Amino acid sequence: MSIQNLNTFDPFADAIKGADDDVQDGLVHIRIQQRNGRKTLTTVQGLSSEYDLKKIVRACKKEFACNGTVIEHPEYGEVLQLQGDQRENICQWLTKAGLAKPEQLKVHGF
Repeated sequence: MSIQNLNTFDPFADAIKGADDDVQDGLVHIRIQQRNGRKTLTTVQGLSSEYDLKKIVRACKKEFACNGTVIEHPEYGEVLQLQGDQRENICQWLTKAGLAKPEQLKVHGF
């Protein structure tokens, strides 16, 4: 008879990001964050790791006439940051470019 109760068991193992892609729930989350005053940031989290995010940021910066960068978030992985409220623009651009379907996009914010 062996005691199985002392083995380590991670109950959240199935909630961890899958090995095939970096998307936890299959959605692309587009959020807005308030900076100082009326200034805002738009963040895009959940794009697949097979895409080159730096090229996506470069194209978005040129298309929307704003600044942007790719940051490494400890919980969410690589996240795109764009200056200003670019939620509608990024939704339309991602669907037009074929990077995400409209049902995959989840827009958060006020």
